[in-house]
Amino acid sequence: MVKIIMHGCNGKMGQVITKLVADDDNAQIVAGIDIFDDGHNAYPVFSSLEECDVQADVVIDFASAKAVDALIDYCAAHRLPLVLCTTGLSEEQIAKAEAASHKTAVLRSANMSLGINTLFKILKSVSPLLAEAGFDIEIVEKHHHFKVDAPSGTALALADAVNEGLPEPYSYKFDRSADRVPRPKNEIGISAVRGGTIVGEHDVIFAGEDEVIEFKHTAYSKTVFAKGAVEAAKFLKGKPAGMYTMKEVTE
Repeated sequence: MVKIIMHGCNGKMGQVITKLVADDDNAQIVAGIDIFDDGHNAYPVFSSLEECDVQADVVIDFASAKAVDALIDYCAAHRLPLVLCTTGLSEEQIAKAEAASHKTAVLRSANMSLGINTLFKILKSVSPLLAEAGFDIEIVEKHHHFKVDAPSGTALALADAVNEGLPEPYSYKFDRSADRVPRPKNEIGISAVRGGTIVGEHDVIFAGEDEVIEFKHTAYSKTVFAKGAVEAAKFLKGKPAGMYTMKEVTE
């Protein structure tokens, strides 16, 4: 059984993971970290990792970017494996996570969904064939109106997966509104939609002569991300120091 510290336990994702783990015989949340707590969780909650005196195998983080620096420093200092799920990190924070991975196991992914990470593999496989056949490649992502970053990290990761399969990487195009020219070859267009309560939709479109192939992933609830995070925690238990992704989890 993997013993988990839930960093950001009283946030939306922290509570989804809490409910999910409660029904999992192979995982247990032994402590939570959150600056706000009303005592409703079945495990003890501390306002900071420094105050936490509970032994655990791994930390799952679904908090905020502003709390990530202290989290990474703590996990590196205590050699505590970390599943880093918070998005919108700065380049400096990503570099800090990379540095921490020399001391402990760190798993970071643009999207924790097992389905999305399977799609990464598919795109890497099919993109060389379709690109060579002259298909144009476009990615459209949709999220709720509260999401502040655009395009999403997942959309960029999907584009990276396409490029990973190509002998020569394509450039990324984020906005066509200022260009009054035909669409050039060798680029991946990425568009963002924000509205309502859309949890997450990603379409990868290969548009060819007289035919279109689409790969689509739709998240209907945050549970898909929670399941991936818990599986990542199980995977990370006992792993040596290093940087890991969901690619290793799905292999």
